[in-house]
Amino acid sequence: PSEHPFAPLRPNGLRSTFFRGRIVGRAPAQPQGSLHVSNRIILSAFDMTCVTHQTTGLWRHPDNRAHEYNTLEYWTNLAQLLERGTFDTLFIADVVGLYDVYKGSAEAALRDAAQVPVNDPLLAVSAMAAATEHLGFGLTVALTYEQPYALARKFTTLDHLTKGRVGWNVVTSYLDSAARNLGLAEGQISHDNRYDIGDEFMDVVYKLWEGSWEDGAVIRDKENGVFTDPSKVHPIGHDSEHYQVPGVFLSEPSPQRTPVIYQAGASSRGRAFAGKHGEAVFISSLNPAQARVTSDALRDAAESEGRPRDSVKILSMLTVITAPTDEEAQAKADEYRSYISLEGALALFGGWSGLDMSQFDPDTPLKYIETDALTSVLNMFTKADPDRDWTPRDVAEFIGLGGFGPVVVGSPTTVADELERWVEEGGIDGFNFAYAVTPGTFEDLVEYVVPELRRRGRVWDNYPEGTLRGRLNGTGEAAVPPWHPAAKYRGAYANAPSVADQTRKDVKATTSS
Repeated sequence: PSEHPFAPLRPNGLRSTFFRGRIVGRAPAQPQGSLHVSNRIILSAFDMTCVTHQTTGLWRHPDNRAHEYNTLEYWTNLAQLLERGTFDTLFIADVVGLYDVYKGSAEAALRDAAQVPVNDPLLAVSAMAAATEHLGFGLTVALTYEQPYALARKFTTLDHLTKGRVGWNVVTSYLDSAARNLGLAEGQISHDNRYDIGDEFMDVVYKLWEGSWEDGAVIRDKENGVFTDPSKVHPIGHDSEHYQVPGVFLSEPSPQRTPVIYQAGASSRGRAFAGKHGEAVFISSLNPAQARVTSDALRDAAESEGRPRDSVKILSMLTVITAPTDEEAQAKADEYRSYISLEGALALFGGWSGLDMSQFDPDTPLKYIETDALTSVLNMFTKADPDRDWTPRDVAEFIGLGGFGPVVVGSPTTVADELERWVEEGGIDGFNFAYAVTPGTFEDLVEYVVPELRRRGRVWDNYPEGTLRGRLNGTGEAAVPPWHPAAKYRGAYANAPSVADQTRKDVKATTSS
């Protein structure tokens, strides 16, 4: 195959004038808001503990501080900024492998820092929680490479430290490079089997979070010297195909017990998994019509599990480039596009799709290339622009700014109009906002777009009190709703053997002298 290298687009030397620096110190306390805002749009910021997340090449932009991803100051300042904008969550993506499909290696990904180097998404959360009071944190962890007993403790710890502001984005991983480096020498477990394993994994953690410790198990009785009542702590006795977890959970119940469960499955099996477990689901659609098809399918899946259709909150990925006027916003977008790395974009595309575009001439229309995999990918793009003859170069330019999500460019009024159109026509509940430059893209959202949405009654004036779950679903309740599969384990072991029952009765009690 010919190499057909993509020469990177050269920056035009312009410096954006829209960067406003960092936020210093915690924002002053605000009056409590109301949970009941009709037609509320959920706001989530989409980031990753890396340099290049969705938009390639813009790490070179003078206003982009993404290279500070490995400092606590970057994350605490970002969290404070988002809280100032009354965002529901900061959602942190993750991968545990390299994008090595393009040209058969990770070279292009490394050159453009395309999701590598990448740090652990959990470790900065406690610092961000200490710097904020209300912002939630949605954290991506691939269960395929975890043990439920250990991972459950990590999320419980974070739920304690954040006072109930944590969610888990449950993924099963999609990179063969992750599988090879995490003990699966033959590569990735088959797609549907990963979800089958995932269902059992979730069953185990639900038992640990909801069932092992009864309400009231922790009594802190100083007079009688009893911190935890052993009769209210139970082994879960899980023994099934993939996991054997016989004992009791290590941690006392946290404010939410089970973290808010996020999901992002796009396949039919992934939608079924989301319909069962997902309290919030992230989607990526190129237009509202595509979003409507996906959102309807997700709500159908939820309803088939006995859930209310509106019990799943659907957030669509989208990048906003805004400024005081449409003309200024367009100029900013044009400048950003001048930095796009096409090879970096195709490195990401290779990981997302499994297709190596280097084997094709970059300027040959894809419709003339006969492969089943390309046909399915091309269908997605032709639905976005059916009159265009898409080439590999076109695909790279498209995803180079905003990934597989749409890019909305305009003044605050223009952007707010478009967001409302997506909500109404796409049947979604909110957005997962990706960035072009960070924190600049998020600063622009907070400065320009959020006030316009607030003026329209689409976002809170101030945060309501409570946990992430209670705010997200509008009930104010920290516990999983009755329809959630975790709920059946709350109190389920109350009449089962406890730790107290395991104590040998023939041993004399030890007393201090």
